[in-house]
Amino acid sequence: MSTKTDTEVIIAGKVFTLSGYESEEYLQKVASYINNKIAEYNKVDSFKRQSLDTQNVLMQLNIADDYFKAKNQITRLEEEIQNKEKEMYDLKHELIASQIKLENMEKNIRNLQNEANENDKKIVRLETELKEKKK
Repeated sequence: MSTKTDTEVIIAGKVFTLSGYESEEYLQKVASYINNKIAEYNKVDSFKRQSLDTQNVLMQLNIADDYFKAKNQITRLEEEIQNKEKEMYDLKHELIASQIKLENMEKNIRNLQNEANENDKKIVRLETELKEKKK
């Protein structure tokens, strides 16, 4: 298990000490995310007119919305990865089947070429015999 990290962060102009098993950089990143959300919403006049309790609930709802959208995106990406892996698996099997078919056709071509060569030799031999019998 990682060691526990304590770090001071500033959120909405106030200093907080965050503790966790994540890195200090990660904890600062979380605080930065919250500060960005606060700054984003403080630009909206209708948000600033709400009570502090309502502002906090709206902020929590927005963060929860971000979380669920990210979670849904992860699910979609995982499904896409699974589909791509299945497609790749199918393509590999199709490639192997095509390679086997190609090898069989090449073998068949070699056999037919050998047979054609044997037939050519037979034709030459029969023609020679025919010429000798005509003499």
